[in-house]
Amino acid sequence: MTESKSTTVLPADWASVLQDELRQPYFSELQEFVSQERRTGTVFPAAENVFRAFELTPLNSLRVLILGQDPYHDDGQAHGLSFSVLPGVRHPPSLRNIFAELQTDLGIPPARHGCLEAWAQQGVLLLNTVLTVRAHEANSHQKKGWERFTDRVIQEANRRPSVAFILWGKPAQKKAEFLDDRHCVIQSAHPSPLSARRGFFGSRPFSTVNEFLERSGQLPIDWTLPDVAEVE
Repeated sequence: MTESKSTTVLPADWASVLQDELRQPYFSELQEFVSQERRTGTVFPAAENVFRAFELTPLNSLRVLILGQDPYHDDGQAHGLSFSVLPGVRHPPSLRNIFAELQTDLGIPPARHGCLEAWAQQGVLLLNTVLTVRAHEANSHQKKGWERFTDRVIQEANRRPSVAFILWGKPAQKKAEFLDDRHCVIQSAHPSPLSARRGFFGSRPFSTVNEFLERSGQLPIDWTLPDVAEVE
């Protein structure tokens, strides 16, 4: 499989509801742009991880959507899940603040690692608005087409019966216009150190999500991350 094709492979369940979007000319142009970027430089995440969030959270298991902006842009960080890093990678500042709020909210101490796959496997879609980025250049793949694609993903999530949406920061909060009142929509400042003290800390998103899920007859999310062997 070539690199350009590997970036377009969605799991079958997601592909079935997004097939019209995948056929749009802009999406082909987007994939060619990303492929060209990979030919001339470094792009994160690796091609095989661009749709990792969708692999770990099948559409029929979706219960929570946490929306980030674009992937981490430093070496070894991004692996396809918003805010997550692989074991052994130092926690980025936003993730440290997420863990701090989790401890304040539910008493769960920060995990030794920053891999959020255990959340994804419980139905938490860790989605970024933009799914790729040029190495060391934040926001470098904005306005190339990813926003249109992920808007459609959010619209499909809105079709689900009961979903909790966590929208951190103003760009994410703009997506609330796609969401119906039957869902739980949590909006606050972004966990970045630049804004976390302006409404993120103390917002208690994790307990709010679990209260909503239980009211709607669903199991709560276990936000505790299981320990894993550290990777140097």
